[in-house]
Amino acid sequence: MKLATYKEPQLAKSVAGRSVYIWGVASVAAISGFLFGFDTAVINGALVFLQRQFSLTSFQTEIAASSLLLGCLIGAAGAGKLSDKLGRRKSLMSAALLFTLSAIGSACSNSFGGFSTARFIGGLAIGLASALTPMYISEVAPRNSRGRLVSLNQLAIVIGILIAYLTNWRLAELGQQSWRWMFGVAVIPSVGFLLGLLFIPESPRWLITKGRRVEAHAVLAKIAGVAEAPNELAVIEDAVAEESSGPGELLSPGMRTRLFVAVALAVLEQICGINTVLYYGSILFTAHFHGQSAGAAIGANVMVGLVNLLCTIAAMFFIDRWGRRGLFLVSSAGMAIFLVILSFSLRAPHISPIVIFGSVLLYVAFFAVGLGPGVWVYIAEIFPTRVRGQATSLATAALWTACLAVTMTFLSTVERLGMPAAFLLYALLSLVTFFFVWKWVPETRGKSLEEIQEMWSQQ
Repeated sequence: MKLATYKEPQLAKSVAGRSVYIWGVASVAAISGFLFGFDTAVINGALVFLQRQFSLTSFQTEIAASSLLLGCLIGAAGAGKLSDKLGRRKSLMSAALLFTLSAIGSACSNSFGGFSTARFIGGLAIGLASALTPMYISEVAPRNSRGRLVSLNQLAIVIGILIAYLTNWRLAELGQQSWRWMFGVAVIPSVGFLLGLLFIPESPRWLITKGRRVEAHAVLAKIAGVAEAPNELAVIEDAVAEESSGPGELLSPGMRTRLFVAVALAVLEQICGINTVLYYGSILFTAHFHGQSAGAAIGANVMVGLVNLLCTIAAMFFIDRWGRRGLFLVSSAGMAIFLVILSFSLRAPHISPIVIFGSVLLYVAFFAVGLGPGVWVYIAEIFPTRVRGQATSLATAALWTACLAVTMTFLSTVERLGMPAAFLLYALLSLVTFFFVWKWVPETRGKSLEEIQEMWSQQ
């Protein structure tokens, strides 16, 4: 079949123009990451007020923080089938609508049950977005910048976290009902995300799997240029033609190892305990910074968010230069070291709060420079096109299952074992992550998605 004549857009006629276009597309998709970060982190500052508003017990506080995560798990589990049926773009539009409904519902809740339900809806949106956005960006990104572009999603996540901390800090001055505003402001980026999705293309790889090659060629021409688009189209078509897509494909001998690596990385990233700081930071700082107000504890979270942001930006510069594997090793080793220091600092009776706070900041820094952005990149690039949606969905669901388990058990674990023992456990799990990466995770830097599939098939 001869391709229809395609006239290259003015913007995409130069390498610089195509780069601007690709970064623009990735930036729109990454708004979902901003909402992901904002919605997961906003609970941190709001919990202080929610506990008073609804007289929450420790268990109910865990439910308030975790209802979102249950939705994340279910949303991520369904993302693969939804995106394979509707496409990546339309599935992201569904997530945008759910983000909007959740923001309105959370802000207007008058009961603990109503609040938890609204947060569950937000979790569905995050689950969809967390699986789909890295996958979508990886499928439209050129090989030499795929790591940076997929990491843009993680950058948006940490910006969302930082903005949530900043707005919580400033809105806390409004008093007991300030938590409503903390959740309600998310309506603005949610609507912006929905509108932005109207102007970005569908994934060319998904279009090819559906036989829509003319549309796929048009998208590839914008991304790779008119001259290179036919070659890119042929490579993707050949790769898709060689892939099987039966119901047992994910468990076939060629897929089992990479599925194991993806799921294990997703789980290990979470059980290292990062969300205990991101979700419960205000409670942690209130307990150990004696004499400080709730507002001051929320303000300390701003520093955590700022370090998270700066180190994620650093990771974007290094991930396509140093590779995924090296950053994973540095990240997990650094996390283990500073979690041990944090644990012993919490045991010391007269230790300065600065040591505790510094340990937390460096722990977050090492997470953000490696495991934070890198795991999303790695999961999004190691599977063939026909199963990428299902595989990414499964790995992301495993990630949210681990996140839910940590969030639901953190306060209870602290009550039973004490906070020093809890963080020492996370240090041990960080060390486990280091050795897992050393043995099981091959490098993917600098390879096209199709070359990565060939690499895995040879192992």
